[in-house]
Amino acid sequence: MSIADKQQQLLDELDLFQDWTERYEYVIGLGKKLPAMEQALLTEDRLIKGCQSQVWLEASKEGDQIRFIADSDSLITKGMVAIFVRILDNESADDILTADMSFIDKTGLKEHLAPTRANALNLMANQMKRHALLLSPS
Repeated sequence: MSIADKQQQLLDELDLFQDWTERYEYVIGLGKKLPAMEQALLTEDRLIKGCQSQVWLEASKEGDQIRFIADSDSLITKGMVAIFVRILDNESADDILTADMSFIDKTGLKEHLAPTRANALNLMANQMKRHALLLSPS
């Protein structure tokens, strides 16, 4: 499944909910399903700078694919980073680098979050693209 297909699948799932409260709970549920990172990985160098909550992100390369793991000390923020892990995990560096991340605007998340949390969405996407660039073969 392509990144665009995964983005559309997520948007379709969010469209099933009638109001923001239900969507909010769904995003929190995604975060609860995201496996917790090992305590040893929750280090300063893995923090995404600028997020209101603490968000840790680790990337590694397996063959041609980039693998992401993430965690947060906030349920909604963990749900937000879980969205990006779901969309970008196990994709090639090139696909991650060229992915159109504007899909996040279509989720409606930014409109219902505090500005600092909404900004975190951009920070997460940018940090994942930076990891992909660092791990890319060229």
